[in-house]
Amino acid sequence: MKIYKNLSPSDYKTVLQRPALDTTILFDSVKSILSDIKNNGDTAVKNYALKFDKLDLSDFLVSEKEIQDAENQLDTQLKKAILVAKSNIERFHEKQKSAVEVVETMQGVKCWRKSVGIEKVGLYIPGGTAPLFSTVLMLGVPAQLAGCREVVLCSPPTGGNIHPAVLYAAKVVGVTKIFKLGGVQAIGAMAYGTETVPQVYKIFGPGNQYVTAAKQLVNTEGVAIDMPAGPSEVMVIADETANPIFVAADLLSQAEHGADSQVVLLAKSENFVNRVLQAIDNQLLTLPRMDYAQKALDNSVAIVVENDDEAMSISNHYAPEHLILSVENADDLAAKVINAGSVFIGHLTPESVGDYASGTNHTLPTNGHAKAYSGVSLDSFVKKITFQRLNTEGLKNLGQTVITMAEAEQLKAHARAVEVRLESFNNDK
Repeated sequence: MKIYKNLSPSDYKTVLQRPALDTTILFDSVKSILSDIKNNGDTAVKNYALKFDKLDLSDFLVSEKEIQDAENQLDTQLKKAILVAKSNIERFHEKQKSAVEVVETMQGVKCWRKSVGIEKVGLYIPGGTAPLFSTVLMLGVPAQLAGCREVVLCSPPTGGNIHPAVLYAAKVVGVTKIFKLGGVQAIGAMAYGTETVPQVYKIFGPGNQYVTAAKQLVNTEGVAIDMPAGPSEVMVIADETANPIFVAADLLSQAEHGADSQVVLLAKSENFVNRVLQAIDNQLLTLPRMDYAQKALDNSVAIVVENDDEAMSISNHYAPEHLILSVENADDLAAKVINAGSVFIGHLTPESVGDYASGTNHTLPTNGHAKAYSGVSLDSFVKKITFQRLNTEGLKNLGQTVITMAEAEQLKAHARAVEVRLESFNNDK
């Protein structure tokens, strides 16, 4: 990690440059694959599975027997942990439901809003270097609570099979269909529908740069996506009351995601930074994914700050996916957070708890998108439909306002829709 100090705000952009790949360079090749899937369905999907994943898939729908076998072979302790995490995620997301409230904006004019689950959603669960069954819970639980009628899951198989923990998590959250598909072909199949894979209305889940590019492209064709995605990242703000070993572990927990991840440390003394770096060196040697973490650390920085105000200025500029406040006055700093995906308050709140089981959702905006985007929540799986009802008194009270505004915009038919109703009241007399 590079160490910086005495930064000015004009330095932030350069020092905090993320190592994200520009997916636009992939668009031509990804667009070609998507077009093939759109036109040729299952045939194209199978061809790309063979080409990219070296898998000859005669049938890529996961059977009930495969799901049951996965449950039987899964470690009992892991199944218990998955159920505990599911329960906490359910409890947190259940409270995000809002009751329908009818508002009478003026006498006789009633308006309300109702949440309706998106009928068909697709969940993409990466395979790659780690089986992300926790993401199945993070996406499947709110989909279930929202009342989505069809929940389709795609995940790339390893050796012809999806990891049993992914299949078990999919079962407990009520996924309706699971497919052994990864990469661009999975996104295309869910976006357009094939003979086997149902078309969905919104696609969720992280993925590599090809998956990200595919999601962006199908989004331009009317298929909704959860949010812009990129490599994982964490920022830790620490003071002298923090434990360097804890801070090092927090930084490595994100660095091990992949070579393109980034971690950032803000501390008030260079001495503390050096203690953290020493702890990182010690812990790095014990990690199975040491190579990934080391490459991520090469893209990462530590910044010595003068005070809390400077730390929060840098943090809100960076807009981290994960923000850990490992400081004595953590609550005070938490109140100053403007841009962040998820915040972890105090020395005893590692980012790992949010990744797995505290109850909050770990599907979060990256690459600075936390300045304008929220993480996945129950709201991500519903549409908000507005309703209104007027009675005679309401139309009399509101009618002339609408007529005046419509005529001022030279939209006479809009005005007439109100006028003919008002005239009918006089005729009835």
